[in-house]
Amino acid sequence: MDDALKRLAHWAAPLLAGLSAPRRKAAMVQVATYLRRSQAQRIGAQLNPDGTPYEARKPRRLREKKGAIQRKMFAKLSTAKYLRKSATAEGATVSIGGKSARIARVHHHGLRDKVDWRKPNSPSVQYARRQLLGFTAAEEEAITDILLHHITAET
Repeated sequence: MDDALKRLAHWAAPLLAGLSAPRRKAAMVQVATYLRRSQAQRIGAQLNPDGTPYEARKPRRLREKKGAIQRKMFAKLSTAKYLRKSATAEGATVSIGGKSARIARVHHHGLRDKVDWRKPNSPSVQYARRQLLGFTAAEEEAITDILLHHITAET
């Protein structure tokens, strides 16, 4: 996926350099908005960028009421409060912000972390890798279309 991004950047950089700064920023705002929406949908669908489902949670053995509603993982991360976008004339970014960025980083990279990081005696667990942010082939194609639209609208 990293190679595809480098190819896209290599292809788009000279074309975007010919645009005025306000037009480049408008293109980047549209790219960032599209990416945030598509990333939120993919996180909500519990899918990695390659289309595979997230590894399931380990079963919990808590005494819960029968029929309790189970929430999906990262349900709040797909909201605009946590999944933040920013755009300048130089680029567009989508990131996870706030205190939840720490939890997102652990899951995204599949790191080892304490179950409750606020408690010093909490057990340490190896979390499964669940890629929260990343590009799919459809997103790369859509970004290309957005950039082409802005490049051809200028001329």
